[in-house]
Amino acid sequence: MALIKQTVVVLVTLSVVSTWIPVSESAKTDKPLIVARKDDIPYIKCQVCEKVASQLYRQAQKKQDQISPQKISEYQVIEIAENVCNLKKEEADWIMKLDIMEQGDKLELIEQDTEGQCNSKCKTIEQTCQQVMDYVDTDVAEYIYTTKPQIDLLVKHLCKDLTNSCTKKPPPVPKNRMPGEPFVPKPSKEVEMEKIMRSMEGMPGAPGMKMYSREDLMGMNNFGNEDAEDEDDEDEQFPSNMGKVLREKQDMKGDWKQKVFEGIKSTVEALKRHTNIVSKQIQKWWKGIRAAPAKKNSKTGKSEL
Repeated sequence: MALIKQTVVVLVTLSVVSTWIPVSESAKTDKPLIVARKDDIPYIKCQVCEKVASQLYRQAQKKQDQISPQKISEYQVIEIAENVCNLKKEEADWIMKLDIMEQGDKLELIEQDTEGQCNSKCKTIEQTCQQVMDYVDTDVAEYIYTTKPQIDLLVKHLCKDLTNSCTKKPPPVPKNRMPGEPFVPKPSKEVEMEKIMRSMEGMPGAPGMKMYSREDLMGMNNFGNEDAEDEDDEDEQFPSNMGKVLREKQDMKGDWKQKVFEGIKSTVEALKRHTNIVSKQIQKWWKGIRAAPAKKNSKTGKSEL
């Protein structure tokens, strides 16, 4: 029964999950944790800062076009600045299109046509972006809202005035630096599903949702096997549980028999004691009866004399 249920779960899952499906955040995979390469940050910090300034300008313009004829508010600009370095937000999708390539003694940010799978490179760019925008996101948002600068002025203000990201030339890349992972394009269906999932954030009934690929799902610990394993455990425990119950019943029977035996034994012993007492009383009574005629005969003989 457990095997049939497990097979049905796997077949239904594979038919529904043709590429991507939303899965609860509590589900866990065996994938290694992806972390940023902090040693690469000094070599790309200026380039990342320039990219951030460009994104702030373009996204503010895009927002203005979307809400026209209304004017973009300072709060909306601040929201863009706060989210532009957060890979969980749509404003940071630009990071997913960047690859880090080693060219001579430099690291170059190469923009790709499509988004890629997030690896240590995208995590490194994200962390570099966060270092650039740390403590200045509100200041640069205010500058954009009040001044409405062109891209070149915004780059200068962010990367040289507010921060020192581009005030000096980056150091040469060590010759023994280990190359990063290759850029792997992300399937279009996955990109679409991520956008849908982001639009569902904050909706009732869909908190903490996350997506996993078919490979992730198949690699999950106990995926589709939880109930089956529970049933297997129950099946495995059934004989031992039944044996335990039978042993308990047997022990109960043994205890009952022992109690009955002890009761009979104590009753017999009590009867023996009572029998001995009665026997002694009967013997005493019988001796008394036999002694009475002898006394009578002795009295008769004395009177005849």
